[in-house]
Amino acid sequence: MLKLSTQEIEKDVPHDGLYSLRSLKTPHAARALSIWIISIFIIFLIVLFLPWQQNIRGSGKVTAFNPMNRPQTIETIIAGRISKWHVREGIFVNKGDTIITITEVKEKYFDPQFLKRMSDQIDAKAGSLASKESKARALQRQIAALRQGMQNKVDQSQAKLEAERVRFSNAENQYQRNKKLFEAGNIPLTKFQDIEYKYQGSKADLQQAEIELSRVEAEYLDKISKTESELSSTRADLFDGEGDLIKYRNEYANMQIRNEQYQILAPQSGTVVKAMKTGVGETIKEGEAVCTIMPETSDIAVEMYIRAMDVPLLSKGREVRIQFDGWPALQFSGWPSVSVGTFGGKVEVIDYVNSKPGEFRILVVPDKNDESWPKQLRVGSGTKGWAMLDNVPVWYELWRQLNGFPPSLYEEPLEDVLNKNESGKAGNSEELK
Repeated sequence: MLKLSTQEIEKDVPHDGLYSLRSLKTPHAARALSIWIISIFIIFLIVLFLPWQQNIRGSGKVTAFNPMNRPQTIETIIAGRISKWHVREGIFVNKGDTIITITEVKEKYFDPQFLKRMSDQIDAKAGSLASKESKARALQRQIAALRQGMQNKVDQSQAKLEAERVRFSNAENQYQRNKKLFEAGNIPLTKFQDIEYKYQGSKADLQQAEIELSRVEAEYLDKISKTESELSSTRADLFDGEGDLIKYRNEYANMQIRNEQYQILAPQSGTVVKAMKTGVGETIKEGEAVCTIMPETSDIAVEMYIRAMDVPLLSKGREVRIQFDGWPALQFSGWPSVSVGTFGGKVEVIDYVNSKPGEFRILVVPDKNDESWPKQLRVGSGTKGWAMLDNVPVWYELWRQLNGFPPSLYEEPLEDVLNKNESGKAGNSEELK
């Protein structure tokens, strides 16, 4: 038997009193768990420094980019009663196809010969105006004839008046000479009285000629005034009649247009998706919708609503990732390259006023450089979207989310800035040249 020395035994015996603990072995499962925990921690630290693309979240629905291609209601222009439906929901109609036929409900338009009677009324009014125009022309000719007659009579009276003035002048001269001779006793009284009598007669004829001239002028002026008054009255009736004729023709044209409104037509090609009025005999009011039509269109877009605090970060042309309802998707908002089932888009329109309290609307169109949007999309389908911003580390994004800070503004690369500056300088040099 081998005997151990005292020194060898002292070497094997621990001095710290932990010999039993050191003799225990670590279980294999615990060692594997510690390795996994350390590995996960190291991976977590690595992930914290991976690039994360910031984004702005929003939700909305599918719509048409062109307003004329969005769902529209077909309204009736006039009030009426539904007589016949020519379509049903779900069928495709072309532009100009008849949707509904309505009948009249206003008693004013019940007469089936209303248009004919209005046409006859217009013809009668036009005939009346024609006769008044003829009368006005006749009165104008009568006035012209009276003026000409007055001129002739006045000329005759003036000629007679001038002759009487000459005779009166001669008679007056003869009277004055014989008066001196009579006073000197050279002629007898009988001869002087005969000369005086002729002088007084010539004076009376002159006065009569003057009165006749005034009478002729007054007579013709009175006739002309009466005829002109009648002409003015005729013209006033003529103007009133022309106004009434215009009114009748306007009513006739409106009635013609109204007759065309009994057929409610499709304003453009599309699918009838909903009828607001049903049955036959139901009364509809002016401007009331009868059905909704979805136009045939391919310019689909996404109408998204984002928070007001995120609007300054957006600009036209920003990339957007979109998830459509009904299409399964696995979305990593910060890593769009590994997302599955999402589609690319670009911001095309940003509203200048809020559409909802605290929210602004943007329109997103398909990205031509990305996968095409599904053809099965329907207008009105729900969507979720992420507008992509700049890249930051994952730890920064977590810190930002915990503190509720807005995303960072996008900064242009230094190369793009330098290129823009160089292009601007080149443009300025060309303008100086």
